[in-house]
Amino acid sequence: MSRVRNAHIARLPYAPEILGRVEVDCPDDLVAGSMATIRITYTAGKFGIDDQGSIRVLFRFASDSGRPQFERPNAPNFVTMGSSNNATLVPEYHPRGGFRPWFKAIRVNVMKHFLAEGDSISLVLGDKSQGSAGWRVQSLREPLFEVRVQADPFGAVVYGDVAGGKQIHIVPGEPALWKLLLPTLIGVDEPFRLCIRAEDRCGNPTTHTHGRFRLVSSAPVAGLPEWIEATPAAHPIVLDGLRVASAGELSIELVGENKQTCAVSNPLRALQAPPLRHYWGDFHAQSEETIGTNTARDYFLFARDRAFSDFVGHQGNDFQITTPFWNQLNELYREFNDPGRFVTLPGYEYSPVTALGGDRNIFFFDEGRPIRRSSHALVEDVSDIDTDCNHVNELFQALRAAGENALAFAHVGGRYADLRAGHDGHIEKSVEVHSAWGTFEWILFDAFELGHRVGVVCNSDDHKGRPGASHPGASMFGAYGGLTCLLAPELSRAAIWDCLQRRHHYGTTGERMLLDVRAIFAADAERYDSDPKLGAATSAPVREAMMGDIVRTQASSARIAVSAAASTPIERIDLRCGEKTVETFRPYAAKALGRRIRVIWEGSEYRGRGRMSTWDGHLEISGNEIESFEPVNFWHLEKELRRSGANRLEWESVTTGNFAGADITLKSAAAGTLAIATPHVKATLALRDIGYEDTVFEAGGLWRRLRVFRLPDSNPHRACSFEREVPVAAHGDTPVYVRVTLENGHQAWSSPIYLFH
Repeated sequence: MSRVRNAHIARLPYAPEILGRVEVDCPDDLVAGSMATIRITYTAGKFGIDDQGSIRVLFRFASDSGRPQFERPNAPNFVTMGSSNNATLVPEYHPRGGFRPWFKAIRVNVMKHFLAEGDSISLVLGDKSQGSAGWRVQSLREPLFEVRVQADPFGAVVYGDVAGGKQIHIVPGEPALWKLLLPTLIGVDEPFRLCIRAEDRCGNPTTHTHGRFRLVSSAPVAGLPEWIEATPAAHPIVLDGLRVASAGELSIELVGENKQTCAVSNPLRALQAPPLRHYWGDFHAQSEETIGTNTARDYFLFARDRAFSDFVGHQGNDFQITTPFWNQLNELYREFNDPGRFVTLPGYEYSPVTALGGDRNIFFFDEGRPIRRSSHALVEDVSDIDTDCNHVNELFQALRAAGENALAFAHVGGRYADLRAGHDGHIEKSVEVHSAWGTFEWILFDAFELGHRVGVVCNSDDHKGRPGASHPGASMFGAYGGLTCLLAPELSRAAIWDCLQRRHHYGTTGERMLLDVRAIFAADAERYDSDPKLGAATSAPVREAMMGDIVRTQASSARIAVSAAASTPIERIDLRCGEKTVETFRPYAAKALGRRIRVIWEGSEYRGRGRMSTWDGHLEISGNEIESFEPVNFWHLEKELRRSGANRLEWESVTTGNFAGADITLKSAAAGTLAIATPHVKATLALRDIGYEDTVFEAGGLWRRLRVFRLPDSNPHRACSFEREVPVAAHGDTPVYVRVTLENGHQAWSSPIYLFH
């Protein structure tokens, strides 16, 4: 299989054989996340390597293998090197020392001497000879992981590829957890399927499965076997043709032969002839042809056959999408689009610099539409450069002028979408509040402030070849990738398009859960089919509205009905009008609180690329004892929560707008004190003062703070419903939505219902 190379850089005009040859010695298969040793030997070519010339070993941006280090021989990721002629070698590691997408570079500088043709340099990644555990292999599966070596023989800091090399298979490890996926909303006696997959500790679907498991349903399911056999040949497991005979909710447990529950499915709700179904997918991720991992074909296969998504988009950065690749993508969109089973949505990521509007996800109803790039930064063929739209408003104008059937989401990635720089309500229908980059509710608040009526989506922006099931691994991505749930009558491109136009959807941080939010009116209200701010819009009288609707009401208030169900306990639901929290609903009363406290840190430094906040710290209990503890949202392989004393916990942790924390069960509910020390907050508080409401310590930055509160010893509430009366503002919009937080750290956001007089 050939690999995509980006040549749009200064490079030497010589064949690889002229510049030298590399040999790589390591096993053909390496387990994702494992510790390994890789020996790389470079033999100089015709020009040798001059004094102050260098070679560099390149890794893709998306690779999260261990950060090379050269000073601590008994620590992980230790790298040694030597030359055949005893030339002095000076190593450097540069996270952005290469070129996109081969950003990461180990550079070996030849100093005080030179290499002649035939002389060699050897590097050992993960040299274990002095006590190092080895080099940590990247967390993501990749059938063709490449160790790419380049040489700069002239000391001009201009490189060219050398001959040789090796492609390594990064393979999944042993199962660490199981996942069971059911549809969220179906009709009674309507056939559905149960999808079962095992994942290794890095989030890769794995076929290293064996054993016999029992399936236990909370309600009768026709066609559900009592036992299943998990074998490598039969993984993942898909059970089709299941049915339920009556309305209600159910979940299914996977129970091992040791009678221990391995996993619980997301809840399924069955109704008599529901007008809408719930469809799950990921609109936004990339493959290796831009800055992701694995091929575009593998991307679509993974989304359909491993993540079990109902729909998917592909969002490569426009300035790296060549015309041939754009044509290939459109062929793949067409090939994989299969209404009723799996729907693709053509598009790309429009990626101007922040000052010109920032990132937007662009979608088309059908294939074959022209790509209008933000620039040709990495596209050498400039024959169509006159179609570039450098500013986001230029793009919106061009799409409108051409009559394109297009939609957009505002996205926060490396660059963030600046809604103040530009927005078009005819095209830009939603904002993305969560991805693997973190959580960004502030972009929704920006939309409210500017008077925009947008929906909420959550996607992954996955770079690791796992669209729809995007574990962040061990890189700068700080969160599990999100999912969007569409409320539509059928699974087709037309139904999805209409759903997006109407904002009938909600987003989660990757957990499939059921969420229903409705506004109920005592008298007829007027629901619009499109935003009346944007021009003439048809309407109809209603007594009820769903998430995403735009409704004019003469009443001073509306009744908001909320229903949520998940596979794990619900910690809270925040009911909001715009940026303001009207009420925080907890499914348990204050009298149910027990010996369990939760410490949460959250937020980010600022909006841009350097938003990551480090929370490395510790807490200590005095006058009491820690019986047990659990981490919350600790995704990074090399960052952990651990006990460092009988009553002391330590951790390494980062947040990028999302949150992480610790769940602690105490021996006594109220005795003693809690002392917390982090780079942003240092605090001491009496345990008796930790209660139902959050104790909040603000920490500057962007929504950065630390919170402490108490939980029941056991929370049985995996489903809850409530209704509240919400006032409608006399002027302007009242955007009503909810944010659901589960005890396992996952969250969901409904698209707002826009109420106005």
